[in-house]
Amino acid sequence: MIGAILLIFLFYVINQPILKSYRKKFFFFSIPLMNKLYFYHLLFWGVYYIYTVFNRSDSKNYFEKSANYDGSWSDLLVTGTKFIEFVAYPFTNTFGFSYEVAMLIFAWFGYIGFIHFYIFFRENVKLKLQLWGYDLLLILLFLPNMHFWTASLGKGSIIFMGLGLFAYAMRFPQKRLLALSLGSVVVYMIRPHMFMFLGLGAILGYFTGREKVPLYQKILVYVAFAGGIFVMSDQILAMANINEDDVVGSFQDFSQVQAGRLSSAGSGVDITSYPLPLKLFTFWFRPLFVDAPGALGIFVSFENLLYVILAWKLIDKDFIPFLKKSTSLVKMSLVIFITSSIALSFVMSNLGIAMRQKSMVMYFLFFVIISFLEYKKQKRLNLIQLKKKKFEEQGQLVLTSQSSS
Repeated sequence: MIGAILLIFLFYVINQPILKSYRKKFFFFSIPLMNKLYFYHLLFWGVYYIYTVFNRSDSKNYFEKSANYDGSWSDLLVTGTKFIEFVAYPFTNTFGFSYEVAMLIFAWFGYIGFIHFYIFFRENVKLKLQLWGYDLLLILLFLPNMHFWTASLGKGSIIFMGLGLFAYAMRFPQKRLLALSLGSVVVYMIRPHMFMFLGLGAILGYFTGREKVPLYQKILVYVAFAGGIFVMSDQILAMANINEDDVVGSFQDFSQVQAGRLSSAGSGVDITSYPLPLKLFTFWFRPLFVDAPGALGIFVSFENLLYVILAWKLIDKDFIPFLKKSTSLVKMSLVIFITSSIALSFVMSNLGIAMRQKSMVMYFLFFVIISFLEYKKQKRLNLIQLKKKKFEEQGQLVLTSQSSS
């Protein structure tokens, strides 16, 4: 544990040049805020570590398998669970770091994801938005459940970093090619089907966004992601044991098997017979107090209630007009959120798994929501300015008529 404590301060030192480089690029970037976020995130590293003392955790399996692996490191470079062991291997096996230190390293990966999602939001949402008098972006950045599942040795922290890098890069993909490539590779190696959703969202977003994107950029994005999905399609389908000749049937079989496996893992709620809307509601917003699995579930229910409140703001007559006029990033985020949610909801019969899995997709929904709220606020500001202008014009007319008389 002493090594982990020392590493906390070492990572803090490492963070500073990274944060300073982003401060030079982005006027809005706040180093003090990101330092606070760092220690807040590590608080959940500690909470998760205590959680593993009393509960089963995949992080222990990842640690033990990577630490005791006696084969070639390169043999672990395959998609899925083995990739987590591949990333952990140098730390747990080569250097012989303890479980606590390995957990901390992966928690730092999750923190890197938060940095890039922060830039993603602030770079693309100009107006400051509030909820109950508090900065909405800060509320979203400090959501406990998002930090809990991205602060341990496992898929959650690594894939969250990949998603953050991907979202950050998509504003200027040709200028942020390294972040885009690294983020895409990380997501693909852990969950190939999630990479497919990212590619689909990027293609549809770029071709339907309101921006006047040069044709060569659209072609570049299309070729990069469509080509990548095509080349890796066999691997993507193989991960879910899906037969190319019967994709729908194979996926249904896979989802039933996976749901059955997850329901046997504890906290099970059989949703396989639910209609799709109810499956999605379960995935996005449950548990909600009455079906909370234990103390952790009750705690998460408060956050899920916030999700419901935020999502309800999209039930608005202005949402469709907003969507038609929205940027490529908004449409990309919505496509990624919906497609991945549908796929994941088919295999989620365990609320504990659902709480962990949805951390991958919720920030894409939040971006759509916060962009829509900015649109509404800007619309109100424009209306106020228009009324003010008319009032000033009417006042000028009165003064003119009075002077002429």
